[in-house]
Amino acid sequence: MKILDWYILKRYLFTFLMMLLLFIPIGITVNLAEKIGKILENEVPFGEVALYYFNFTIYFANLLFPLFLFLSVIWFTSKLANNTEIVAFLSSGVSYFRFMRPYMIGATVVAIFALILGLWLAPKASRGYNEFIYKHLKRGTADQNNRDIFRQINDNDYIYVSNFDTKQKIGNNFTFEHFEGNKLKYKVFANTITYSEKDSSYRLFNYVKRTIGENEDVLETIRRKDTLFTFDMDDLTPVEYIAETLPYGELNDFIKKEKARGSSNIGRYEVVQYKKWSLPVSVFILTIIAVAVSSIKRRGGMGVNLAIGIAIAMVYVFFDKVFGVMAEQSDFPPLVAVWFPNVIFGILAIYMLYNAKR
Repeated sequence: MKILDWYILKRYLFTFLMMLLLFIPIGITVNLAEKIGKILENEVPFGEVALYYFNFTIYFANLLFPLFLFLSVIWFTSKLANNTEIVAFLSSGVSYFRFMRPYMIGATVVAIFALILGLWLAPKASRGYNEFIYKHLKRGTADQNNRDIFRQINDNDYIYVSNFDTKQKIGNNFTFEHFEGNKLKYKVFANTITYSEKDSSYRLFNYVKRTIGENEDVLETIRRKDTLFTFDMDDLTPVEYIAETLPYGELNDFIKKEKARGSSNIGRYEVVQYKKWSLPVSVFILTIIAVAVSSIKRRGGMGVNLAIGIAIAMVYVFFDKVFGVMAEQSDFPPLVAVWFPNVIFGILAIYMLYNAKR
């Protein structure tokens, strides 16, 4: 690798790191200013607060690192252009694509880091981050209004609960159906079902079991019955952020299980799954756009390049969020929603690169 490559690569990685180190403390300060009242009110131990902000740092970096990278590339490339260094490089006989090589090497390093972060590190941080919020700041209000839960437990069993309180672990209008083939063998009703974590048992009130017979049905009625089931209430009503907390392998298994159970949140889970791969790809796309925007020396200097870059970044975020919400709350395909911004901005990157080369 020649001097030019090392020179640009070091500035690429160093500026990106400095951008992270600059914005993460700002994010922590803003978050702490917002949450300090409830933290003091709930008397949260210092150790838990420190661990929360450690997880917040990883969560925040994983969420916004493409934008940090984009702005950092525009920043240092604009400085190169303003100092006429890029003109000197290209005038020495270096082609524009050769000039881009250290940028692509740097993007590869950052993309590998983003992949590791998204597949393994960020899920653990997300779990700690969200659990702290619902334990101390929202007091366990996550998904307390679950209504009309219908799930397939396995090949033969189905469950329905009209509403379920995840904090108290109490459900109303419970129904359990057991099939063998296409035939219903028995059905259990209960006005109320409660789950005991101590022995993983269930207590059913106004229990009614109807066993389907060949000639007549057998009806069993009990005011209160304690029993065991092959499912866990946490599996039936997972919190909305559960997909963010699972490593990639566990996430794939979880999505398969939720599809078999007929979950209505599959779109949300698949958006998280696909983003683990789309974000590393966005590193290359945003790097090309950033170089194409900032490698030209403009009359307004670095400020104009930054303004153009911020505008492009906001449009990218807008597309990413809008299509993500569409996939989560409608039948819009999650794969299309996640990759559509990359496709559009990939085309834009090719167009801008071609014009910058000219």
